[in-house]
Amino acid sequence: MTSFRALQSANRRKTLFLLLAFGLLIWIVSYSAMSYFGGGGVGVIPIAVAISLITVWGSYYASDKLVVRMTGAQVINESDNPRLFDLVQEVCIASGLPMPKVAIVVDSAPNAFATGRDPNHALIAFTTGILESMDREELQGVVAHEMAHVANRDTLVSAIAATTAGSIALISDFLMRMLWFGGKRERSESNPLVLLFSFVVILLAPLAAMMLRSAISRRRESLADATAVEFTRNPTGLRKALEVLARDSTVVQARSTAVAHVWIECPLDSKAVSKLFATHPPIQERIETLRKLEGGAL
Repeated sequence: MTSFRALQSANRRKTLFLLLAFGLLIWIVSYSAMSYFGGGGVGVIPIAVAISLITVWGSYYASDKLVVRMTGAQVINESDNPRLFDLVQEVCIASGLPMPKVAIVVDSAPNAFATGRDPNHALIAFTTGILESMDREELQGVVAHEMAHVANRDTLVSAIAATTAGSIALISDFLMRMLWFGGKRERSESNPLVLLFSFVVILLAPLAAMMLRSAISRRRESLADATAVEFTRNPTGLRKALEVLARDSTVVQARSTAVAHVWIECPLDSKAVSKLFATHPPIQERIETLRKLEGGAL
């Protein structure tokens, strides 16, 4: 039978595999740069890594403020919504996590997100639509899912993935500019097949990095679902919550691709986004997994 522990272990292994694949991709791009441009190509790598580290990790440390600003979320006090705070406190007790900031997004579309660089700087937000459309059990499942992101430090994982993907994109961009604007290969005697392979790698590496980043995001969503069940021992609540989201066709106004990955349901048009670049697993797939947990061993 399926258990949440088995799902957690599988998703953590897959995340690690994908992060290692990122490392392998950087090595392949570096090798391609040396093969095509010689030592001059390698020189762009530390520059690209430095730029990516500064931009992404600066955003990481201010992640809660940036996401709040982009989504229009408003931090509230316990007196503003005692029912919601009670649910969050219940999950905090069950998970052993500190109480996060709680925010509301005035939007009729049901959705929620979590952000913050660590459990001590976490924030979870809910749209007015999700608070109005879900009962207590369903909302508890949503709270547990968002607190699972906090527990699993998914903002950190996303920052690592974004830094690596950004570095690969910058390296490829620099190398392509060197190619088109007068860069010369220092190893003209290289095997033509090696040069062709290197050119293809440099050209397609950013696409591969985006696919890996999206795959990591999907694994973390699946991990959050499994961890939510660990917190509540009630897969039915989250399953019913996802069914509410699946039935609702409205999307949040703040549906920028920059923050699409933080929501419990991706606000982007699923038909317009390839499965390879989707930040979330198909919602029906998530529902079926939780349904199996209902009949499995917790």
